[in-house]
Amino acid sequence: MAGVNKVILLGNLGSDPEVRYLDNGSVVAKFNIATSEAYNNKGGERVEQTEWHKIELWDNLAKTAEQYLKKGNTVYIEGKIKTEQWTDKDGQQKSGIRIRATSMTLVGGRRDTIEGDSQPSGGPAQSAPAASRPAAVAAKPASPVPTFDNAPAGSGEDDLPF
Repeated sequence: MAGVNKVILLGNLGSDPEVRYLDNGSVVAKFNIATSEAYNNKGGERVEQTEWHKIELWDNLAKTAEQYLKKGNTVYIEGKIKTEQWTDKDGQQKSGIRIRATSMTLVGGRRDTIEGDSQPSGGPAQSAPAASRPAAVAAKPASPVPTFDNAPAGSGEDDLPF
């Protein structure tokens, strides 16, 4: 049976992205984002819970992150959970979870969605003003707002489906 591995996060960068250019021509950017939720506990006290997520971007997304993301920015991430295993310098087996982003939306000043696989690597480099979307990265098309016109005309019923 097939499964689904999809993560959606909206959070704030804890630091500037760390970007590396690899020998094979690939680019990788890594950073952490914090997501927070607040609720009232049984005692009526307000509790805020923050989770930190390790994010990994590749190629065009990594280049975009290097150019536009800074500590404190709010970013919307869609991606997949990747489990990592490694041996540390003391020989201990370690494991962790990283989110490999497949798309990213810069929130609070930019409304463009940036897709990771929108253009093959090696495309022409183009410069873009800081306020505009990079030309080398395509925007995800917006979905039309659904309308609910199920009731016959003049029936007096609302257009809402509930």
